[in-house]
Amino acid sequence: MTTFRRFCLLQSLMLWQGGFLFYTAVVVPTGTRVLGSGAAQGVITARVTDWLNLAGVLGLAAFAWDLNYTRDRSARRTAARWWCWAALLVCQWLLFFTHQLLDAFMDPDRTRVVNRPLFYPVHRVYLWASTVQWAVGLILAALTLAAWRAEDRKKKSA
Repeated sequence: MTTFRRFCLLQSLMLWQGGFLFYTAVVVPTGTRVLGSGAAQGVITARVTDWLNLAGVLGLAAFAWDLNYTRDRSARRTAARWWCWAALLVCQWLLFFTHQLLDAFMDPDRTRVVNRPLFYPVHRVYLWASTVQWAVGLILAALTLAAWRAEDRKKKSA
């Protein structure tokens, strides 16, 4: 079961965090260039972020499962992992909340922004929450690898 749990976490992390990184680093600039504007790319992003947010929920669930079952002797590392998970959860809530606001500032088909003065400050919050979530996700991934290594060592010595 340990291998299956770790595999599920790894897959969900690659989808969630890897998908976010690939989308922001490759798809958005390429789409903006090909489509000719950030606004045109934004129409696609408005829909893709629905899926990235769903991937975030799946990733959080996989991390919670792993946090509950990984047996790490380091109480400090376990606490740090839970704190990171909580920060990711807060960021995910903020992403859902701001996404709803951003949708409200667009036309019903989400093809254009109808309230620019409110859209851009909220969009900035969304971008910062995404960036913080990604960075904390990296920290949690590193702590999780260390916890797995410690758990494996404990099993070998037993």
